[in-house]
Amino acid sequence: MAEESPDLVKYYASRSYWLESCGENLCPRPKLSEELAVDIAILGSGFTGLWTAYYLLLQDPSLNIAIIEKHITGFGASGRNAGWCSPKFSLTSEVAIERFGEEAAREIHLSMYASVNEIERVIKEEKMNVDWKKAGFIKVSLGNHLLYQFENEMKTYQKLGIEKYYQILNKDDTKDRIRAEGLKGSILTKVSAVLHPGKLARQLARILEERGVKIYEQTEALIFKEGDSSNPPKLVTSEGIVTANIAVVMAGEAYLSQMTQFRRHIIPMYSSMVVTEPLSKAQWASIGWENREAVGSNTLAQDYLQRTADGRILFGLGNAGRYRYASKMKDSFDIHDSVIEWLKQRVIKWFPSVSFNQFTHAWGGPIGVTSDWTPNFQFNQQTRVAKIFGYFGQGVSTANLAGRILTDLIYEKKTSLTDLPMVQHSSAKWVPEPLRWVGARYVQSEIVRLDKRSDLYGIAPKGNTLAERMIRH
Repeated sequence: MAEESPDLVKYYASRSYWLESCGENLCPRPKLSEELAVDIAILGSGFTGLWTAYYLLLQDPSLNIAIIEKHITGFGASGRNAGWCSPKFSLTSEVAIERFGEEAAREIHLSMYASVNEIERVIKEEKMNVDWKKAGFIKVSLGNHLLYQFENEMKTYQKLGIEKYYQILNKDDTKDRIRAEGLKGSILTKVSAVLHPGKLARQLARILEERGVKIYEQTEALIFKEGDSSNPPKLVTSEGIVTANIAVVMAGEAYLSQMTQFRRHIIPMYSSMVVTEPLSKAQWASIGWENREAVGSNTLAQDYLQRTADGRILFGLGNAGRYRYASKMKDSFDIHDSVIEWLKQRVIKWFPSVSFNQFTHAWGGPIGVTSDWTPNFQFNQQTRVAKIFGYFGQGVSTANLAGRILTDLIYEKKTSLTDLPMVQHSSAKWVPEPLRWVGARYVQSEIVRLDKRSDLYGIAPKGNTLAERMIRH
């Protein structure tokens, strides 16, 4: 452990409730201090980097693996998300069928259910304490005008032969699980869980270190150099070069957008959330929600909620932060006072027993988005460089899948996972600036307007506006 800096520890704890409450000292690990030769060099100690190291070690426990992290483990989306481990993929079932066909779409769904179950298996096997609760995910409608969406979803699931994983709940059945103002019905995804993502990231890192993985924090990766038949790939960092005899893995998600080699391949979009203090027994009696299901809305800018293990409500909103010109990223972009105020109002609208003085935390952060909303799982056998990015906010479970897929690709195994359509997929580049900035800002403002109109007048979005077509995924 590096020499402790109280200000730095305080800074990292302030990034999210999850990091503050993970039960660990957030003092950074030592930075890289010399040039290094390893078998596997991984950029990023978030979920993708950690799971990739975990499964590579299962394949070969003797591997020499180094993980390079600019900040600390869990600093990015892995420590700032909603704490959902759901089988949601970045593409809807309908769009996946259109792009890849029914069989491939079905295989994507099955792989995502399996990822949730695999994470649960590892948590149990490794005896991790991460507040895991697999009680399903409820997508609710707060208006009758949006209920038709659930019937349409179920028809698509029936088409794929996966309807057993879902159940439409009427108003009363939904209220048996959770009571919110205006709630009209829901659809239940049966294989889904909630957890404490900060604990999972930090504990998984400890397990890897016990097995010989070296994690270097406070070390910025600048570029990667591809390998060839004569030279292994390299990861060039601010503190020295890491040479990887087997593979370099680029697993920085939204933060890859800041590297020249990934510019226009991925852009950072922002999500924000608030958390209350632990609510009283009387408040929970009025809300219900005893099983801690993940809860979300079927609006365009989706609300997402969790009841934490210590009795708080987490409430977040996608599309909550402005896209910045040329994909610029700063800490000051993470949250906006107006968005946080709006989130608090939405919590109280859902749950009137909650008061404004009960909110204790607010945070946000970037998620990585590709131009076609599809994650890219790439590994080049000639250059020995892997690139994984573009989860569009569905990273907790998808990162585990990525780790297993990358292990198969690096060891040249052809499996059912390596046949999935996002494997070796390369999304088209985003349009150049200023078109990208204009388009992103237009879509963000229009989605908010459409949701407000839908809520006010009880008119469901038709899906035919330019903004809706641009974000269809």
